[in-house]
Amino acid sequence: MAVTIQKTAPDFTADAVRGLEFTEIKLSALRGQYVVLFFYPLDFTFVCPTEIIAFDDKYDEFKKRGAEVIGVSVDSKYSHLAWQKTPRKQGGLGGVRYPLVADITKKIARDYGVLFEDGDDAGLALRGTFVIDKKGNVRHATLNDLPLGRNIDEYLRLIDAIDFNDKHGEVCPANWTPGADTMKDNPTDSQTYFQKHG
Repeated sequence: MAVTIQKTAPDFTADAVRGLEFTEIKLSALRGQYVVLFFYPLDFTFVCPTEIIAFDDKYDEFKKRGAEVIGVSVDSKYSHLAWQKTPRKQGGLGGVRYPLVADITKKIARDYGVLFEDGDDAGLALRGTFVIDKKGNVRHATLNDLPLGRNIDEYLRLIDAIDFNDKHGEVCPANWTPGADTMKDNPTDSQTYFQKHG
């Protein structure tokens, strides 16, 4: 299954850890919220905790926007729980607030097109990130190679842009942030925008 922008995100039901408790996540049950679904290679690694904790540091900002954050790796729920219980000063997560999904069959990673199928990193997921709208449609997708961490603020900006576009029908130019000028989806408005902004 391939992920296509403007199409329904591949659904899944999977075991997860939220805080220090086991839970189950069904993606389609989150309709009516934005979802930032991100994949990371493995628990107890180096770049991954910086991203996972950075998402947690901004979690209140995501919730203000009606968004849920979900992390996914190919580790088991038991590995996720052990990492959650490990203090941050010892390389752990210290109990992030959003769910970490256990994709031990690798089906979710494969469905989202982020799984390394061969080579030295076979069986690991790329740093894939998908922003899913309230209707369950994929509106943004990026893939980073394993050494390259994400910019968490960009996903907040994208949710703001998607929300603005959905509510007002106007498009958001490069580097748009809330309160900045937008454009109507036509050539005349584009020309007006560039006359104003050089």
